[in-house]
Amino acid sequence: MPGRRFGQPGRRFAIAAFVLVIHAGFLGWAPAWGEGPGKPWTDFRNIQTGRPIPDEGYCDQPYVVLTDDGHWLCVMTTGQGVEGQPGQHVVSVRSADRGQNWSALVPIEPADGPEASWAMPLKVPGGRIYVFYTYNADNLRVVPGGNSPGTNRRVDTLGKYVYKYSDDHGKSWSPERFEIPMRRMRIDRENNDLGKTLLFWGVGKPIIAGDAAYFGFAKVGKWGSPGTMVLSQGAFMKSGNILSERSPAKIQWELLPDGDEGLRAPKGPVSDEANPVALSDGSLFATYRTIDGYPCQAYSRDGGHTWTPTAYATYGPGGRRIKHPRAANFVRKFANGKFLYWFHNHGGEPVHAGPWDPYKGRNPAWVLGGVEKDGLIHWSEPEILLYDDDPVTRVSYPDFIEDGGKYFVTETQKTVARVHEIDPTLLEGVWNQGERKQVARLGLAVDLSGDPIAAKTEVDVPRLPDLSQRRGFSVDFWVRFDELTAGQTILDTRDGAGKGVRLTMSESSALRLTLHDGGREASWESDPGTGPGTLKVGTWQHVAVVVDGGPKIITFVVDGILNDGGALREYGWGRFPQELGDVNGAVRVALAPKLLGQLRAFRIYDRALRTSEAVGNSRVRP
Repeated sequence: MPGRRFGQPGRRFAIAAFVLVIHAGFLGWAPAWGEGPGKPWTDFRNIQTGRPIPDEGYCDQPYVVLTDDGHWLCVMTTGQGVEGQPGQHVVSVRSADRGQNWSALVPIEPADGPEASWAMPLKVPGGRIYVFYTYNADNLRVVPGGNSPGTNRRVDTLGKYVYKYSDDHGKSWSPERFEIPMRRMRIDRENNDLGKTLLFWGVGKPIIAGDAAYFGFAKVGKWGSPGTMVLSQGAFMKSGNILSERSPAKIQWELLPDGDEGLRAPKGPVSDEANPVALSDGSLFATYRTIDGYPCQAYSRDGGHTWTPTAYATYGPGGRRIKHPRAANFVRKFANGKFLYWFHNHGGEPVHAGPWDPYKGRNPAWVLGGVEKDGLIHWSEPEILLYDDDPVTRVSYPDFIEDGGKYFVTETQKTVARVHEIDPTLLEGVWNQGERKQVARLGLAVDLSGDPIAAKTEVDVPRLPDLSQRRGFSVDFWVRFDELTAGQTILDTRDGAGKGVRLTMSESSALRLTLHDGGREASWESDPGTGPGTLKVGTWQHVAVVVDGGPKIITFVVDGILNDGGALREYGWGRFPQELGDVNGAVRVALAPKLLGQLRAFRIYDRALRTSEAVGNSRVRP
């Protein structure tokens, strides 16, 4: 972006115990990348490598169930216009080869009928598939009582909650639709139409917990400007007999939580898109989005009737808050009993310091791996799952599929939806991150270990990959600072023309990485301040800096914590230009030529480490 060293915030910061990684393969797992010697590299995290799912133009929420006849059945919201325009309806499409090819679209509701939106599928025992969606049953053309002419004509988030079913694996759908009764809560009675019209939508994929089925959604209390859904609360639908009842009209429904209030944010007016999962003891865990710079989390120990007090999501009990804008933040449970959380890894208190569009910043998509301990979910440090080269592309509303021991994810940019196979080692990495305690060896090109490294020790610098070819490299070390004064240097490979890599202490008492390819320069710093993942004085710290040539992102991992911007920045990671290429400089340099402290266990990798690898490195003290 013009005027910035990196595509994310204009400020730049750095870190102390250091691992610098710059990407040479699929974050270190070369089999997921290459196409053979001498051929271009393919990064399968790039959404352009996915397989498209058919649609009519606009497309949203491509959710998949595995049918009993061995197919994938995907339901989605689509239309020939843009989101919210007339003609928006819900459809299904089938695939016999895990998303490589798809059948023709099958309308669940017709495009020339009232708006039908936000389809969520559920397969029950016996193979029947239900799909739940918002239906503009009264065919309203404006939102009653809406406060903004610009949004009043969007009528896809009101009406009745309805469902249809399929007994032939999604080849056709019941001609009759069935309504889910919905009791009014305070937010409904005080909405634009004083409860006469219900405003709501759901994006959470239904789950089965015990003998019941649940899905989450949002009730809207005010529709208009700013933000369209100006006021919202999270709620859930529960059916205790849908898994066994064969007559759709006899399915019973219960709106949760009990009482007059849904799930709310601690501060802001928005609590959207609640998504539940079940824990091993039958408890429920849910995430939902806000406009506060943080998502929320809640637990229920009584089947969704009551929930823990409103709270922002954290990496673990008493841990630091997770950062996230107003975007899908889904939690999914896998067959191994572990969890995955999709989010966008920026936000926090800094967003309240100035103008902020909470709908932006949906690229890349990051994931956390979750493990259950004593009835609570503990999350890993983040990994990048998917990205697009254009930073403004919105990658959102995913679904995760397990099939035949393989993992897949669907996503949408609103105009195209795709399916991607996930490298299983990425998921295994985040799921096992809490136990990882080993130094990564793949791609290790320089390894100085043992006692503290004497200042100005000379080292041969390996040839680093060209960043413009979606490759990268990594530097990893232990450091103990006596002071955090600016000007200290850990590494400087610049040649006489200024080309090379520098790692120095900045005026913010943070580590600054600077890359120069002879024509372009980019830099990024680790988090400043005194919070988790920042630099300290008088103690050994591990630092990893990862320069990832796929998404063009630099990350710092300090003491096993991926920098997320802390209390002072919206972003802890920064982009560098797509064009930045060969940053090789001098082939032999002196380490730590200006360091007020000590250095040990210094490593350079000719690829980008995954966050999980950097965390593992941090647990092996030299």
